[in-house]
Amino acid sequence: MGSLATDPGFIDSDVYLRLGLIIEGKRLKKPPTVLSRLSSSLERSLFLNHDNILTESPDSVTVFDGRSPPEISISHYLDRIFKYSCCSPSCFVIAHIYIDHFLQKTRAPLKPLNVHRLIITSVMLAAKVFDDRYFNNAYYARVGGVSTRELNRLEMELLFTLDFKLQVDPQTFHTHCCQLEKQNSDGFQIEWPIKEACRANKETWQKRTPDSVCSQTTAR
Repeated sequence: MGSLATDPGFIDSDVYLRLGLIIEGKRLKKPPTVLSRLSSSLERSLFLNHDNILTESPDSVTVFDGRSPPEISISHYLDRIFKYSCCSPSCFVIAHIYIDHFLQKTRAPLKPLNVHRLIITSVMLAAKVFDDRYFNNAYYARVGGVSTRELNRLEMELLFTLDFKLQVDPQTFHTHCCQLEKQNSDGFQIEWPIKEACRANKETWQKRTPDSVCSQTTAR
């Protein structure tokens, strides 16, 4: 299945070109613009939700909430996922849509404790649905800095919360692209007090390439 941004029925392809969703020739050598715009959007949401987080009710806590935020910034986290997952840039727009729907259904605020887990899970699901080839959960777990067991649990939680409705129509995709393009190109960076995210197995956010033992899966 091809990327939504390359659908011949799409209009206003300029926005997809500006976001780096349409790739001509070989794989991009640097992260596409959509990553910085997505980072800016998520950082802005964190900033706007800060006061609400201080007074949130226990009901708003989900399985995506960790005990403490990871040390890696959202921007670097997105770059890392793009570098090692080899997923299409459009997957990050789809992930943004999944996260938005999840937060609406659960009424949970986006916060430093859940944003990274929501990102890695949403990008992985988007790649499985919209890319022809994708890596398995064990590989994504290494890229995302979580255990495979935890990522499996997060994937199931996201699937059931979204009622397994993962298809995205062209108009919704286009709307989110336009929203992301409006984000500050320089990003909306906030330095949150971030620590280790993977408490269960004490994994760290390593910069080296994930082990090659995690095989790539071909979509059927």
